[in-house]
Amino acid sequence: MPEGQIALIATVALAGLVGLLGTWAMRGYALRRELLDRPNERSSHTVPTPRGGGIAIVAGFALAATGWTLASGDARAGELWLALVPPALLVACVGFVDDHRPLSARLRLLAHFVAAAWAVGMLGGLPAIPLPAGPLYLGAAGTALAIVGTVWCLNLYNFMDGIDGIAASEAVFVALAAAMLGGPGSAAFVPLLALAAASAGFLVFNWPPARIFMGDVGSGFLGLALAGLLLAQQAAGDLPIGAAIVLLGVFLSDATATLLVRLLRGDRIHEAHRSHAYQRAARRFGGHRPVTVAVIAIDLLWLLPLAWLAARFPGWSLPVAAAALGPLSALALALGAGRPDAGSDKA
Repeated sequence: MPEGQIALIATVALAGLVGLLGTWAMRGYALRRELLDRPNERSSHTVPTPRGGGIAIVAGFALAATGWTLASGDARAGELWLALVPPALLVACVGFVDDHRPLSARLRLLAHFVAAAWAVGMLGGLPAIPLPAGPLYLGAAGTALAIVGTVWCLNLYNFMDGIDGIAASEAVFVALAAAMLGGPGSAAFVPLLALAAASAGFLVFNWPPARIFMGDVGSGFLGLALAGLLLAQQAAGDLPIGAAIVLLGVFLSDATATLLVRLLRGDRIHEAHRSHAYQRAARRFGGHRPVTVAVIAIDLLWLLPLAWLAARFPGWSLPVAAAALGPLSALALALGAGRPDAGSDKA
């Protein structure tokens, strides 16, 4: 077997093993420290559950990405490491502290913007957007848009981490699909596989019924890491931005529809709630597992073929993304995204 393949397999195996064993170790730590998510009126779970297991994903990815960068000697890998690992670790550290002692929303958001600006700046801003009439260059406005989009991806991942297995399984899908569509020649190929492996290791303990939750340390990290890796693929011409949007379609459509409805209702959008479409579906259809499985089915049967189409025809990737997310947004609204249950506050 070629030396490069051995290094790739070892890198992915390391990420998965650290994700698995690290989650097991974090569960023991959380139980000893009583770091538990206790059910309340805004929760989607019914029993106290350890949280913070996402730190194993952080460790698995960071170790694997660092090892691959050093072993490969590829300048592109080093540049990508510098663009993503430091800001992702910043977000993870803020999330870890927040899991132990809640921080103010303003402080968290400041850290998120700093991390996003670092990642986007190191990646060179927003590349030209492929359109049917030709590439669109947005310059400084594009950089600002990319920073805001990265912060939104980071936070929507936190919003969507509300039922067992959904955030980790989505990370596995998006990372594997992006690696496959971008191809092995992409500098993001191995980091994406490592992120998928680390998330899969965590998912062993998070699959419904979950024995540990991801916590802000993991959800924020995954949001930033995925946004950065997808942006890196766009910058390198490996995967158009429309295909990346398609892959994140379930989370983007639900989180955005929920946010807009809550804004229109006059709700305080910074307050915790359980009115996302996936949360309402879990209450309607008998638990977390049917919804998580349904999301995986949507990813594989609807979004993956459309992402392939967007990647095959880059100039049409944004129209394809609109066609992919339109029905999902309509479904989220039909499920009541952003609206409280009957009899709740402001119903």
